[in-house]
Amino acid sequence: MLLAGKNVVITGSNRGIGRAMLEEFALNGANIWAHARVETPVFVQDMQVLADKYGVTIRPLCFDMTDYEAMKAAVKTIMSSKTPVDALINNAGITYNALFQMSTIDHLRNQFEVNFVAVFILTQYISKLMTRQKSGSIVNIASTAAFDGNSGKSVYGASKAAVVAMTESIAAELGGSGIRANCIAPGITETEMLGTMPEAVVEEAKASSDLRRGGEPSEIARTAVFLASDLSSYITGQTIRVDGGLK
Repeated sequence: MLLAGKNVVITGSNRGIGRAMLEEFALNGANIWAHARVETPVFVQDMQVLADKYGVTIRPLCFDMTDYEAMKAAVKTIMSSKTPVDALINNAGITYNALFQMSTIDHLRNQFEVNFVAVFILTQYISKLMTRQKSGSIVNIASTAAFDGNSGKSVYGASKAAVVAMTESIAAELGGSGIRANCIAPGITETEMLGTMPEAVVEEAKASSDLRRGGEPSEIARTAVFLASDLSSYITGQTIRVDGGLK
């Protein structure tokens, strides 16, 4: 197990890539603070089932990513546990598809608030804990849209490009404290987010990749496990595209 006894915070862990991350991190022995926006009986029960299955501790941590007081309270809860945070996986995010001329200032604010500002603030909080222990790995989930200039993705892609830029800067700033920071840029991935995109666009993207298919959430999750583990101990400030060779 790559992460036996390690403690990890994963945001947006109730579905899609985040849920796959819970499975992969638990499989590899990590104890997890599992974030979701809303605590539901189904979510809590799912966390307990996973914890029992893999013999780890999984603790729900529920707050809206744009409620910074609630976020601060959640971080205090982590601190009160007196356990180190070995890795932070910033997975929570929202998508938006619209042509440039059809995007409003509200769309801009919403995308950047969730996809960038919230990630920035939570990373500030958690990195302070990591600095005290002189170790840690931060893994941010970006998107190939940050690089590829996809039609209809000007707002979403820009918010994810901001995450990439932030990651490179904090890697430089925090490296002296033994903290690594990297990004994963998924391509087309088989989650419910694909339902927000026109089917023809999705199929075209799959056909243009070298592997001629979309990715599975578990394939993104395993990359995150690698970046959180000591197998990647000399990797920082990088963005790894997990996109099947998307062209």
